[in-house]
Order: sequence, then structure tokens, then C-alpha cells
Amino acid sequence: MKNRLTESQLERKNSFIKVNGFWNDVWDELLYLDEDFFEVFSIFSSVPWKTGVLEPKIKELINIAISSSPTHLSIPATRIHIQNALRLGATNEEIVEVLKVVSILGMHTCAVGVPLMVEEFDNHDSSTEVRLSERQKQLKAEFIEQMGYWHDFRDVLLQMDESFFEAYSNFLTAPWKTGILEPKVIEFIYIAIDASTTHLFEKGIQVHLKNALKYGATKEEILEVYQLTSSLGFHSLLMGIPILVDELKKQNR
Repeated sequence: MKNRLTESQLERKNSFIKVNGFWNDVWDELLYLDEDFFEVFSIFSSVPWKTGVLEPKIKELINIAISSSPTHLSIPATRIHIQNALRLGATNEEIVEVLKVVSILGMHTCAVGVPLMVEEFDNHDSSTEVRLSERQKQLKAEFIEQMGYWHDFRDVLLQMDESFFEAYSNFLTAPWKTGILEPKVIEFIYIAIDASTTHLFEKGIQVHLKNALKYGATKEEILEVYQLTSSLGFHSLLMGIPILVDELKKQNR
């Protein structure tokens, strides 16, 4: 497909770049295929960039988290937002730290699965009781001191497999010990990946909202995190349109 943008399409392209600060060739194709929907997409995705509550670099770090989350793993979107973050002054250490924060999402398997496991086993054995050793109590206290929260499923995890809990605890707390990202920014990242349409982990959102407030987050900042995360659906276009264009080219050979 030979892509030639009209004056109207070029005007919309320039307007998008002015607000968002970047462009991707896929949006040329979207403009060519459906100019009216591009305008809908442009207005929606530009909202958090017009309000300016969060600094642009932080927005892109959040976008990296959303795109690279284990529940999404969008290579095209992750590449775009890493490019944008670098352009806005993010360091490679900051970006690596974002990826480290996001990688802990796999532990939500235990956050959801362990309570269900306990519930089922309790139906068969009402005498089940969690009793922690002194070492386990110490590990629990260290976790709470570092993270500021605790949930009962961790008592079970700690009692059943102390070595796994300790490895998990070290994994989870690692980004907090480096100081590369502000605590509030880490909480924004957690809120974003927990609230994304590919995850929607309500318990996690609640925990990290409380933590974000503790670190001074405002309602406006959190709403902007939600706005950024709500654009996740447009990754369907980012992935699908290049495939469509490629298939149309094959048909026209």
C-alpha cells in the first residue's frame, strides 16, 4: 500500500506530535486507513499529556511498565516507550528498575492461589493453624518494615516454605533498596500494572493506592496513572495494523 497523507491527515499528525512529543509509523497507516478513528484515538490518548500532572519522563516510565507487564508483553509498545523515556532524560538504570518492579507481578499467582488453597484444605481439616518459628517471625517483621504492609497469605507461604518466601521477599524489596526510583513512582507503576485491562487485580490496586497516598500521591496523579493505563487497548492497533498492511501488500503483488 502506498501511503500518501492528505493535508488534513498531515495536520492531524502534526497536532499529535505537538501534544505527545513522538510519532510512530503505524499511526501513518491508521491515518491512511481510518482518519476519523485516528482523531478519536488521538484525542483519547493525548488527555494525560495535556494535563501535565506527572512529569513526562514519569509518564513514559509508567508506559514502559504497562507495555512490558507479564500480562501484556507488547514488544512494539515497549520499544516506543523506552525510546520516548530515553529522549526525555530517563537513564538506563531507571528503565531497568522499572522492568525489575514489573517482574514481581508473577507473585500474584501466590497472592490469589494460596488463599484459595488454604480455603479448600480448611474445608477438610478445620484444625489448620499457622504457627511461625522465631526465624519466620523475623522474616515477617523485616518484610513489613521494608514494604509497610502484610497479608495473611504470606503467613501461610512463610510457614510452608521459608526459603521460597525469603527469595520472594528479596526479589520484591530489591527495587526499594537501590533508591533509583522514588517510592511514589514505584507505587504508581504497581497501580498501573494491577489496574491494566490485562490484569485487574483489585487487592493489589487497593494496597498500592494506600501506599501511594502514604508517599504523598494526589488524586490527580493517580487519575493520570489510570488515564495512561486506559490507553492499553490501542496496542491492538499497534500490533494489528502492520500485519494488515503487510497482508494487503501481498494481495496486491
